[in-house]
Amino acid sequence: VLSLPIVVIVHGNQDNNAKATVLWDNAFSEIDRVPFVVAERVPWEKMCDTLNLKFMAEVQTTKGLLKDHYFFLAQKIFNDHSASFEDFQSRSVSWAQFNKEILPGRGFTFWQWFDGVLDLTKRCLKSYWSDRLIIGFISKQYVCKLLSTQPDGTFLLRFSDSEIGGVTIAHVIRGKDGSSQVENIQPFSVKDLSIRSLGDRIRDLGQLRNLYPNIPKDQAFGSHYNSEWVGAE
Repeated sequence: VLSLPIVVIVHGNQDNNAKATVLWDNAFSEIDRVPFVVAERVPWEKMCDTLNLKFMAEVQTTKGLLKDHYFFLAQKIFNDHSASFEDFQSRSVSWAQFNKEILPGRGFTFWQWFDGVLDLTKRCLKSYWSDRLIIGFISKQYVCKLLSTQPDGTFLLRFSDSEIGGVTIAHVIRGKDGSSQVENIQPFSVKDLSIRSLGDRIRDLGQLRNLYPNIPKDQAFGSHYNSEWVGAE
């Protein structure tokens, strides 16, 4: 009788690779396969389904990944910012691209980055994600495009590209001459958000006014504020 895939590790630093191996084997192996034989490449569309199911199961949310999220993830794993969403649908992704090759300019793989997002969201951001307050999977460049035409103080939340397991706040500052500048606040980690929640941090930052596109921050995040701090005013 075949069991679910099992990986034996001898040190905690092997955990991330073990989870990737189990996920790939569980999602893409054939039931009647030769033991231990798993496809080296799988359709990107199938990978999207797997990442979505993994995300919803880990975070314990009914709000899955959206089309724009898949587009961003495809650009990241294929290192291609010129292809269209439809172009990616016909591609295949390899095990190496998923869990072996270091992302350009980074010190980690696609899976290490995605697994960090899973852990952060599961531990600190579940309610925010479920309320659709976090766009999350979006590039810094596209954020600048979205925010540069918005009023002063408009902001959104995205998962950090440069750090594993970080969420950052991007916001627009508009000068008196009408010029705009988009700034990204230093990413918050699990450790940061266990000390003070994301909602309270957003409440603290006076330069943040409206969640993109135009929701007043107290309306968007009010239910996530710590009642002790609300009462202290």
